Amino acid sequence: MSLSKEQIAKRIAKEVKDGYYVNLGIGIPTLVANYVRDDISVEFQSENGVLGMGPFPFEGEEDADIINAGKQTITTLPGASFFDSALSFSMIRGKHVDLTILGAMEVSDSGDIANWKIPGKMVKGMGGAMDLVASAENIIVAMMHTNREGESKLLSDCSLPLTGVNCVKKVVTNLAVLEITDNGFLLLERAPGVSVDEIKAATTGRLTVPSEVPEMMF
Repeated sequence: MSLSKEQIAKRIAKEVKDGYYVNLGIGIPTLVANYVRDDISVEFQSENGVLGMGPFPFEGEEDADIINAGKQTITTLPGASFFDSALSFSMIRGKHVDLTILGAMEVSDSGDIANWKIPGKMVKGMGGAMDLVASAENIIVAMMHTNREGESKLLSDCSLPLTGVNCVKKVVTNLAVLEITDNGFLLLERAPGVSVDEIKAATTGRLTVPSEVPEMMF
């Protein structure tokens, strides 16, 4: 069974530790705040200048003035603060973020990430992506394992313009949890009902498979 975007976020939430400052990128990563354990204290940062994000608001309770970097309405927790982009990126570039969770279009088996541009398509810019990957020491990528044509997005080398080089530590997809090692992707966990052979077939980059690969726990 392939995971939903919500289930990918729920699995990544297990990587969030007590006391962490966490940057959530656009897309699947924004869902992670919904699934963090209630018994730990975590500060979620959005690069548009918010520290202390909470879960998404319920329908009818949205405040159009309180948004994340993806322009989605959010909630804030007691003690949250708002600041300008200069201070936000000082926090990022100063390495004051413990964990960065990003989406990606491609990840290579050496930890390269491509997540900001598809050649020929108009984009407004790379946003904060390059600052995040250049400054963060712990990057987890949330993504689908394959594209709509069924082609792998976990590659030997990224084909799209790179955002960062050798920076990704772990990838959580709809099929698996993988760690980036010197020998490529290391398969740590598989989605419930997904076989190792399915993951092998969907992975183009180097893949190391241990003798036992447990199913993900949520």
